[in-house]
Amino acid sequence: MSAPTNSEVAILAGGCFWGVEEILRAVPGVIDTDVGYTGGWLENPTYHDTHDSKSGHAESVRIVFDPQVLSYESLLEDWFFKLHDPTTLNRQGNDIGTQYRSSIFFTSPEQRETAERVKERVQASGTWNRPITTEIVPEAKWYSGEGYHQDYLQKNPGGYTCHFMRD
Repeated sequence: MSAPTNSEVAILAGGCFWGVEEILRAVPGVIDTDVGYTGGWLENPTYHDTHDSKSGHAESVRIVFDPQVLSYESLLEDWFFKLHDPTTLNRQGNDIGTQYRSSIFFTSPEQRETAERVKERVQASGTWNRPITTEIVPEAKWYSGEGYHQDYLQKNPGGYTCHFMRD
């Protein structure tokens, strides 16, 4: 997946990538999404490799977006920190393991600064009663997920997801 001119890339992990992708794909300004694996040590991981914390990778979504329509700050504050529970370490709903961790993989120093600022603001807001565990780390090598995982909830309406938008 290449990024069109005048676009930006965000890489986010917030539990099972199916639900994260399904919510973010509909956000105005999102151009494209790709589910995959990043942040681990195993090269060329498969879906099977990521489970039971066997590869160190997080199920993630690579988002190409138009910053003229959707700022990185808004993507994080208005969407990412609301579509999952960022206070549950290595877990979302019934999904447990490091592959389901909450992570922001920044692609530039500006993204890092924005992510840290937004995380601090969300924590201070009192929206969450527990500390936010979201890690903010440099982007790592990206491995696209298998074809059947791409657009999974579009292909399988009513399929499993533990993601929903919170106020």
